[in-house]
Amino acid sequence: MTQDSDAPLRFFFHPRSRARIVRWMLEECEARYEPVQLEFRTTMKSAEYLAINPMGKVPALTHGSTVITESGAILAYLAELFPEKRLAPAPGTAARGSYYRWLFFLAGPVEAGMSAKSQGFLEHQSDEQALSAGYGRYDDVLATLRQAVEGRQYLCGDHFTAADVLMASYLRWGMMMGSLPALPAFKAYAEPLQQRPAALRALALDEALDEALAAA
Repeated sequence: MTQDSDAPLRFFFHPRSRARIVRWMLEECEARYEPVQLEFRTTMKSAEYLAINPMGKVPALTHGSTVITESGAILAYLAELFPEKRLAPAPGTAARGSYYRWLFFLAGPVEAGMSAKSQGFLEHQSDEQALSAGYGRYDDVLATLRQAVEGRQYLCGDHFTAADVLMASYLRWGMMMGSLPALPAFKAYAEPLQQRPAALRALALDEALDEALAAA
């Protein structure tokens, strides 16, 4: 047991951000946590918050003296913090290898490729640029994503894990924002997962906060 194991969790977020991914994971873990809503360009850039995350972005999670940023890292941390929820495959198994593979693929090539797509950086991509970019070509990212989820209920073995939270979240966000096409394989995989009770609880919390922002 570490010195932080009984410490409170503080969740820094904004309802219109990637922090929604972490909210879903917190609900899957049935974690007790303190939500701290920050605002773009103001409290996210405050000296107090920059001391936690110098990037000035959300999400972030603190657990006592431990600071975790980046959605995939937070999900992996929570999966190990709540082992009874079985949100990470057993170490040393094939499923654990797939788990790491997809967590890092989503955080790296998929995130970068989706951002490039949404910002219009792919329209004149040269062969040299594709060689140097971590995501290669956007079509390669799509093909890999499709192969990962096609015909599968879960990414890693026979049960739901944190990798599914991340994958389903990226697919939902990408299809909604137009940075990923609404492929049948993406929908068939992601839509049932988005109906999980924890996902619906998280969605309701963030949607209520989003509506409050819109009404302000």
